[in-house]
Amino acid sequence: MRERAISDAGGAWLTRSLWPLLAAPATLWLLALFVLPFYVIMSIAFGDLDPIFLTPIPVYNPIAWDPTAFTDLLGDIFTSGSIYQAAFARTLVYVSIATGLCLAIGYPVAYFIARHAGRWKGLFLLLAVAPFWISYLMRMLAWINLLRPEGLVNRTLQSLGLIDTPVNWLSGRPTTVILGLTYGYIPYMILPLFGALDRIAGPTLEASRDLGAGQVSTFLRITLPLSRQAILAGCVIVTLPMFGDYFTTTLLAATRDTSMVGNLIVTSIQSSLVQTGASLVLLLVALLIVPMMYYLRSTARALQVGA
Repeated sequence: MRERAISDAGGAWLTRSLWPLLAAPATLWLLALFVLPFYVIMSIAFGDLDPIFLTPIPVYNPIAWDPTAFTDLLGDIFTSGSIYQAAFARTLVYVSIATGLCLAIGYPVAYFIARHAGRWKGLFLLLAVAPFWISYLMRMLAWINLLRPEGLVNRTLQSLGLIDTPVNWLSGRPTTVILGLTYGYIPYMILPLFGALDRIAGPTLEASRDLGAGQVSTFLRITLPLSRQAILAGCVIVTLPMFGDYFTTTLLAATRDTSMVGNLIVTSIQSSLVQTGASLVLLLVALLIVPMMYYLRSTARALQVGA
């Protein structure tokens, strides 16, 4: 009995220690590549500024931090007509519309692959994730060739009689930026939706139909609620990189009237406004914490209900 108790105690200790040990490399990686760089950004945003060369001087002591630059930026954001307010509002609109389009397009695709693709499910899923194999920059450059005045898009629209003269899609059109964001990030929406829809048991749907529910009613009462967490996860996964995106706007529009927050951050860092760029990063992170916290809370609540 004593040997068994010692063995059980040793097994319990191993169980308690195993997962922290396995998580240690990822924790160190996160500390080195996220926490420390983020602390440096905070040190720059709340640090000093060289009075002659206007270069930032990081202050690593939190007690000596000066929030003046950060509060000034907040004041600019809430000032009507400022470029920062316009960029934040524009980013919210672009990201909201693009996320809605990703969901509207990605959900039917994921539903078809999960429920109706049959033995071709693997092929369709491969085609859905194939864009990941190509650089995002290269895909946007391909769209530049397609959207040129003499490109395939204009030639196709002219041949169909929809336009008389070529449209300059690359002249700073918000529609082009939104469609570019949708195209670039829609695979991130399809994957979590497919994973959730593929796990819905067929007998559950058959039981709904046996009880008299039609296809539409089964979808609204069974399929859609069971895929709600996947919808939320897909929206969060798509939204987070969109807010910091600057490639899409730079390549497909490159005008001040279509610039997003990511473009302001890049412009600030490339100029002497590095402290402003760091403050913009902090504001963007604070903005993105809201959907992340909502997602974590919703997921925890769903796990409690499932348990």
